[in-house]
Amino acid sequence: MPRSRKVRNSTARAQAVRAGRLARTGSLIARHPREFVALLMGTLATGWIFTNALFLQKGPHPAPIFATRPHTHQVPMAPPRPQVLAPAPVPAAAPAATAEQARGQLVTDIQRELNRHGYYDGAVDGVWGARTDAAVRDFIQATGARVNADASDALLHAIKAAPVKRTAVPARANDPIAALIAPSGRVLAVQRALDDFAYGPVHPSGVYDPQTRAAIERFERARGMPVTGQITDRLVRELSSVVGRPLE
Repeated sequence: MPRSRKVRNSTARAQAVRAGRLARTGSLIARHPREFVALLMGTLATGWIFTNALFLQKGPHPAPIFATRPHTHQVPMAPPRPQVLAPAPVPAAAPAATAEQARGQLVTDIQRELNRHGYYDGAVDGVWGARTDAAVRDFIQATGARVNADASDALLHAIKAAPVKRTAVPARANDPIAALIAPSGRVLAVQRALDDFAYGPVHPSGVYDPQTRAAIERFERARGMPVTGQITDRLVRELSSVVGRPLE
């Protein structure tokens, strides 16, 4: 048989085989159209995914096809540092207590200087009592110092700068007249309290006089007391409550 005929026969058989396969495929599609469409869509989707991942990405693929478990390297943690506690702050002294201590020291210095200059013979204890107040007023009256009768640096400096008081000649013990006219500390304290609170005018001399009597009567009327004009224990207590400190 010539070669050309063999070629034509082989081609005809191949075409017949392909035609038979197409016929069977068409028959299969005709019997199962839904399954064919689903298979076709799945094939197209799978092909698009691989094409996009392999050829259409500009850079490297963001993740491998088969995910691998990342290797975790644990860095050893440093031991915790010991906590250093700050020292507790020392509470500051209250300002009121500091001011009170400063005043007490100032009064002590004033009492010491008054004692050295001969105006005070009481205890040097830093307490501004009746005896300290009387000594300060005696000093102001005797020297004419222009300072207030209150604890201050100006008063302390004035006492230091003043001359020492001369010692007075004591009255004879058997002289009743001298004892009557001698200044009384109680009368002097009452006179000063009345004069300070504007019940005077009263001249603090330590001697009971008409001015002192009139001032006592004005004070008794103002306080609702029986008007006697005398220096009594009740008068001294009432004046002490007004002044805020004991007079004696």
